[in-house]
Amino acid sequence: MTAKLKPGTKATPKALYQVIRGDIEAKITSGDWPPGHKVPFEHELMETYSCSRMTVNKVISALAESGLVVRRRRAGSFVSRPRVQSAILQIPDLKGEVEKRGERYAYRLIDLGKRAASARDKARLGVDARAQVLAVRCLHQAEGQPFALEDRLINLQAVPDALREDFSKTPPNTWLVGHVPWTEAEHRITACNADEKIAKELNIEEGTACLVIERRTWRNGEPITAVRLTHPGHLYDLIARFTPTG
Repeated sequence: MTAKLKPGTKATPKALYQVIRGDIEAKITSGDWPPGHKVPFEHELMETYSCSRMTVNKVISALAESGLVVRRRRAGSFVSRPRVQSAILQIPDLKGEVEKRGERYAYRLIDLGKRAASARDKARLGVDARAQVLAVRCLHQAEGQPFALEDRLINLQAVPDALREDFSKTPPNTWLVGHVPWTEAEHRITACNADEKIAKELNIEEGTACLVIERRTWRNGEPITAVRLTHPGHLYDLIARFTPTG
């Protein structure tokens, strides 16, 4: 970090603001401060640069607005993690996506259960009330931080092998992508503000904006799975590149 200004050195608030911001940006872009690194507290930056809290707050606010840092109430500011970019017409393997960007992947099963399809299951998956479904709720992590909350239904008539898979070790997303063929898929993309339960599971503030991807797949008209993936909004991008059609 840049040392304090020498006694008697004058700098306009604008110039000093640019110096502080430039120093922090350099630390981040050079990799000295990797994703998840804790930025010094405001009072520490005030002491280092002999400046006011207003100047430091302006710098951190600008860095947060540009996406370089993320502010967490009562915890401080941290270097942002890379956003995942995904084409909306693909069915990604979350484990592969996290590892592809050089981060450590981890997975935790939250809940698993077989049941007769409820009215809500029927609406989500498109099966009749007599169908048997496997309900899976799990958490995907990148570098020890929650990356996606997965809430999935699997149609056991279409995918009976799901009952024999150990989803305490293998993410259902990874297993389905690698083992279950499909002929049709539908994506629905929305946003939500994290309620108390989601905020706790994703380790974010209640009310934080989240990206929600709901997907259903079929094989020759038969429903396979319906999943709802909830991502902290600052960690995910959806990108599609296309050409005009005649």
